[in-house]
Amino acid sequence: MARIAGVDLPKEKRIDIGLSYIYGIGRVLSKKILDEAKIDPSKRVKNLTEAEVGKLAGIISSEYKVEGDLRREIVGNIKRLQEIGTYKGMRHRRNLPVRGQRTKTNARTKRGKRKTVGAVKAEVKKEREVK
Repeated sequence: MARIAGVDLPKEKRIDIGLSYIYGIGRVLSKKILDEAKIDPSKRVKNLTEAEVGKLAGIISSEYKVEGDLRREIVGNIKRLQEIGTYKGMRHRRNLPVRGQRTKTNARTKRGKRKTVGAVKAEVKKEREVK
């Protein structure tokens, strides 16, 4: 099993897909790394030699921020925006969409399940009390 940047890559997948399991590496960057390492993208992860795994790990660790370092940098950037009081920082703090999306109707992923606000009819109140 190939372990790169602290992530176990799935054995049965092609290496170009397997590398995308590492946080910070997508399909395009995966192909770029494989070209640089001169490894066939259609090769399966289980068929990689130790030398090839070492070459991939070396390229990734020396040239790219991935996994913990990248997550730490992103969290730091968000904290900095919140501390200096930018609009984006306030949106992050209030758990609302940051990039200008509407919130009147959508934004359910960010805001969570609906919470009904307002008067509740007497019939509905009685039903809730019975349950």
